[in-house]
Formats: sequence, structure tokens, C-alpha cells
Amino acid sequence: MARLHTRKKGRSASHKPALKSAGWVRQSKEEVLALVERLAKEGKTEAQIGLALRDEHGVPSVKMITGKSVSKILEEKKVAPKYPSTLIDLIRKAVSLRKHLEANHRDKQNRKKLNDVESKIKRLVRYYRGKKLPKDWKYSAEEAALLVK
Repeated sequence: MARLHTRKKGRSASHKPALKSAGWVRQSKEEVLALVERLAKEGKTEAQIGLALRDEHGVPSVKMITGKSVSKILEEKKVAPKYPSTLIDLIRKAVSLRKHLEANHRDKQNRKKLNDVESKIKRLVRYYRGKKLPKDWKYSAEEAALLVK
């Protein structure tokens, strides 16, 4: 499948190993669930939780050990963020691009990139509307800047 905003074709990505269980992992399922909950209460995103578990605690895959993804665990423990992290990251990028364009009016390349990022945001909003976002939620640049701060 082709990339969204480039003329390049997609590249195959690396795949996780097909291990059903890692015998060298010291943590039990309950310990991993407690670690995920503690890291979420510290304010880390799903991606940061996965990185911390991998790098600091030696957990190769949360889903392999617990049978559930990090986001499902956070939803069950009622510590899931209000907005999806993918959407928040794109909104942060759009806000920083707008700030850059206020100082650099003639930067046409970044004006195009802002348009691409906002297109991705609107596409994600369509996907999440009614699931993780309210039915009447709409993207606007001013409200997004307040949301990220």
C-alpha cells in the first residue's frame, strides 16, 4: 500500500518474533499489570509505558505476557487518557507548525506540511468519533492549541 502524503511506496516492516512466551522474563502477569497502572498514573503515554517496560524492566511484549494490549489494560483500570495519544501527538505537531508559520510567513514547504498534518488529524477524528471522542467533536486549530497546553 502506498504512503499517505508522499509518492513513495510502502516498505515492509519488521515483525515481532512468534514466541508464545518468553521464559527469561522475571515478572508475572500481575506484576506487569501493576507496572502498567503505576506508569500510567505517572502520566506516561501507551508508547512510553511500552518503552519503559522494555528498557527498564526487560518485558519484551506486554501483550505476550498479559494477553492484552497496554491501551486495553488502561481502559480496564480506568486510567486511560481522555484523548488518544496518536491524535494528541498530531495536534502537538500542528500547533508547533502554526507557531513556526506565524514567524515565517513565506515558508511554503511547512505550510504544505501543516495542511498534510491537519488532513491526518481530520482523518483520525473521523475514525475515533463515537468511539474515543464525543459524537460532535470537531477539530479547530484554536481549540487544539488549548487542548495540548
